[in-house]
Amino acid sequence: MEVVMQLGLLAVGFVLLVKGADWFVEGASKVAEKFGIPQLVIGLTIVAMGTSLPEAAVSVSAALKGSAGITIGNVVGSNILNILLILGITAAIKPVAVQKSTVRYEIPFVILVSALLMGIGYTDHTVGRVDGILLWVLMIGYLVYLLVMSKKGAPLPGEEGAAEEKPMPVWKMLVLIVLGGAMIVVGSDVAVDAATELARIFGMSERLIGLTIVAFGTSLPELVTSVTASIKGKADIAVGNIVGSNIFNILFVVGTSALITPVVYASDFLVDSLVCIAAAVLLWLCVFRNRKLGRMGGLLMLLGYGGYFMYLMR
Repeated sequence: MEVVMQLGLLAVGFVLLVKGADWFVEGASKVAEKFGIPQLVIGLTIVAMGTSLPEAAVSVSAALKGSAGITIGNVVGSNILNILLILGITAAIKPVAVQKSTVRYEIPFVILVSALLMGIGYTDHTVGRVDGILLWVLMIGYLVYLLVMSKKGAPLPGEEGAAEEKPMPVWKMLVLIVLGGAMIVVGSDVAVDAATELARIFGMSERLIGLTIVAFGTSLPELVTSVTASIKGKADIAVGNIVGSNIFNILFVVGTSALITPVVYASDFLVDSLVCIAAAVLLWLCVFRNRKLGRMGGLLMLLGYGGYFMYLMR
């Protein structure tokens, strides 16, 4: 009975996180637009970080509660799942076109920051405040890169296919921000507590819970966005969305968590970090020649995730 209750609480936490992040981003974007902040800046900050809000909320909450296994596991697990499972499913449905800049710069940058996280974490088994500052500096550099690319006319990750929207009343914007923010805070708190309790009940490590259940829950926005886009014939936004999300997961989520409180990086995460890097390398190898992630590449990714999941469950 307790297991069912904790699973229910975990599900409630994920729903609050996903919907809260959606409402918060929508409200904050509209307020920024109302005050004359350019759409470009809004897209590069509020919207770009929006898909990482569930990961950020859970990771910071877990770090503050001393559940470092969930903090790192959530980010590393989400990044692995984003590429191998979500892009694998998306490409299996329909081949995915990839932007030139994504192949040349953004995927290699994902590989770089994934290796950096492994390096700074495994060196002294802690991602400290100095490391957090470094990650934030890199994030600011990435935002500058996106700004330069957008001024050259290149589409930003997840920007393609944006539709015109009707004006929103100010009161509704504020309600969305306040309610969305509250849902994120409550949802992250509920999700972390439920995940920690499930780990205790099943005798599983927080690392395993973070890498699987929590990672899947916080990756729901990317999963829904990518698969829906593929079904609607707009799969070309999928890779940009995932790559951008993975970059922000490491730089923004881990960086912010480390600035608030040092995060322990257990030695067990070495294998997971290597898989995270290998997933990004596999994505690059699948797309660098003809800038398209085909069904064969998607199947390879799904097989890769299947193998990794079996390794976790052994």
